[in-house]
Amino acid sequence: MVDAHRLWKGPILDNHFHLNRKGRFLDAAKDFKNAGGTHLALIHCPDFSSPPTTLASHREAYADTVAIAEKVRAVHDVHVRVVLGPHPAAFAHQIINWMESDGEKGIERACENYRDSIDAALDFIKEGQAHAIGEVGRPHWKVSEEVWDLSNSLLEETMTLAAREGIPLQLHVEGELESTYSDLSAMAARANLPTRRLIRHYSPPQIDESVTRGLTSSVLVGKGALEPLLASYEQNQTGFMLETDYMDDPRRPGAVLGPKTVPKRTQQLIEAGMDEEVLWKCHVDVPNALYGEPE
Repeated sequence: MVDAHRLWKGPILDNHFHLNRKGRFLDAAKDFKNAGGTHLALIHCPDFSSPPTTLASHREAYADTVAIAEKVRAVHDVHVRVVLGPHPAAFAHQIINWMESDGEKGIERACENYRDSIDAALDFIKEGQAHAIGEVGRPHWKVSEEVWDLSNSLLEETMTLAAREGIPLQLHVEGELESTYSDLSAMAARANLPTRRLIRHYSPPQIDESVTRGLTSSVLVGKGALEPLLASYEQNQTGFMLETDYMDDPRRPGAVLGPKTVPKRTQQLIEAGMDEEVLWKCHVDVPNALYGEPE
């Protein structure tokens, strides 16, 4: 039963949010704040038309994302964590293009470029300017077996690095299949990485632990997401967060979800009966445990 008198007055985190200097930029962050939002995980978004190909260009691109975060903090007094990494779609297209043009040398070049992007992200984390690596993962569309296997190999390599460095990964992976969770949890086990440090971006709202296998779900709270989330959250021990995957793309206004959505859905969850302790864990305890205290 909905109780419109229940109000959530605590912090509100959107765990996957992009900003684009050519998009709505600071106005989008302002919309989030005015709707009740207090914390953002700002995810690096590459130039898909011309992604970086050198260590220096990766650092330059990441430095701009860090500068955007600093601007949001200064102008809107919103806490921002920064997540940097090679988007799996951009990387997969580089593999395919370089493999077609240069064969084995192209594959070697793509792998070297991927590792450069990870090394650059790790440098920013060690300097205290970023908080996680992401979004990393594997193609979410059909690719050749060679590209799929290479993507998985590099993802597991990144998990091993995350285990060694004690940092979380935000994952961009395919579909809503339960096999995706079991596959990722098996990779984490081989890499000695605690599964809770794998944050599944764009997570389906069914978060029963028997499905998620101990991964942290970052639930996309679109239309229809609240009912399965409310039906399954009590069977989740790891914890979850909420996200919009707001893209700030002038060509796709409001995609994937608009910047006001997480504050709106948080209020709907409290009205629908979700425990305040659960929402505090979602917006405060889980992100603090993964990313550290907010800036």
